[in-house]
Amino acid sequence: MGAVTTFEDERGRLFGLAYRLLGSAVDAEDVLQDAFLRWHAAKGVRQAGPWLTKTVTNLCLNRLSSAWARRVRPEEELPEPVLTAADPLETVALRESVSLALLAVLQRLTPAERAVFVLREAFGYEYPEVAGLLEVSEANARQLHSRAKRRVAVDENRFAATDSAHLAESFLAAARSGDLGALEKLLTEDVRTWMDAGPGRRRRTSGRGDVPVEVLARFVTEHRVAEVNGTTALLFLNDGKLLGVTTVLARDGRIAALYTVADPAKLAYAQRQLAS
Repeated sequence: MGAVTTFEDERGRLFGLAYRLLGSAVDAEDVLQDAFLRWHAAKGVRQAGPWLTKTVTNLCLNRLSSAWARRVRPEEELPEPVLTAADPLETVALRESVSLALLAVLQRLTPAERAVFVLREAFGYEYPEVAGLLEVSEANARQLHSRAKRRVAVDENRFAATDSAHLAESFLAAARSGDLGALEKLLTEDVRTWMDAGPGRRRRTSGRGDVPVEVLARFVTEHRVAEVNGTTALLFLNDGKLLGVTTVLARDGRIAALYTVADPAKLAYAQRQLAS
């Protein structure tokens, strides 16, 4: 089997790994390109999968460590959304491991904690394998995983893994009509909203009274319901141009969280997916 064919067979899994670690589809593609060049130049590799996994993980850790040292990601920043109906992130087995909600929480972990969490929770690696990939002791890998799980459990609300498409459509109808009574019935009392429209235009709120209905309603010229990061989402478009993506997370039959990405730079990858 040729080097190119071998790499392409691994591409989907490697992209899923890099995207979960970096929270950026564009950066994940850059990492895969770098990994391919290294793979093409490598000699005497006996097991392609483990070698490529370690290479991609290390390339991602280098980027994460640099960003962590410079603290370039503000807490309010959301990851880039990715359309997942065609499963480019191999999320069938564990959809929530790629949700915007979880990826946003992972940004607060140290690079090592994030790597261990992703390798264990999303890809099912055992501790000895994780230790080998990260070149740490098994005890250290266990400690990093335990610390990451505690932080994720504290920071991340768990939402029902149910189809919330009808809730998304009902929410949009109520927002467009200005029917606040209908809107209130759709939302949990502690509903969380997270809006990322780019630098200087990021906002997090909690509670029904702070849902930015007027902002979301302004997006609406054309919309469709799609699967984004393994979750039901609303895509807002104008003449085919993607203006915003709102993922809708449910709990007990109501909307418990709305994550909106409207930063043009972060919508570029999803726009390419729509056009392909």
